[in-house]
Amino acid sequence: MKRLIKKLVLRMMLELREIPVNVAFLNRLFQRVLGVNGDVKWPVHYTSRCVGRIEIGRNVWISFAVSGNCYIQGINGVVIGDDSIFAPGVKIISANHDVNDFSKHIPAPPVTIGKRCWIGTNAVILPGVSIGNNTVIGAGSVVTKSFGDNLVVAGNPAKIIRCITR
Repeated sequence: MKRLIKKLVLRMMLELREIPVNVAFLNRLFQRVLGVNGDVKWPVHYTSRCVGRIEIGRNVWISFAVSGNCYIQGINGVVIGDDSIFAPGVKIISANHDVNDFSKHIPAPPVTIGKRCWIGTNAVILPGVSIGNNTVIGAGSVVTKSFGDNLVVAGNPAKIIRCITR
């Protein structure tokens, strides 16, 4: 019992170090008490929704906790790499509806987002897309195809704006 309490206290201290107290409280209330996003193992902003199979890397939970109005749909799977961040309003959709039967989804490869990516406000990432490491997706972009590493991508549909050099 002591081990469980210690684990919960340490986890809450980590959350409070990274996100504002009021947001942490509301996230926990909605997620654990009211059951909104209750099946997700990490904190999710109380105005966001996460459904399906979603795998996240190290430190990605912080964006989930502080970025509101996001929708992450992982019916075909979503994988987000270490240290990637995303802004409010991001939509990641891994499955489209079948046009002949709206109750069914079309199988597709999972959406994969590499390590150290930055996804801007209100960006939309559609099914089957793969984004390379260290790539920036501009605000309001609609990503319909895959992109490689070290790029800045923006627009509707998204296209390469420039390469990132280190």
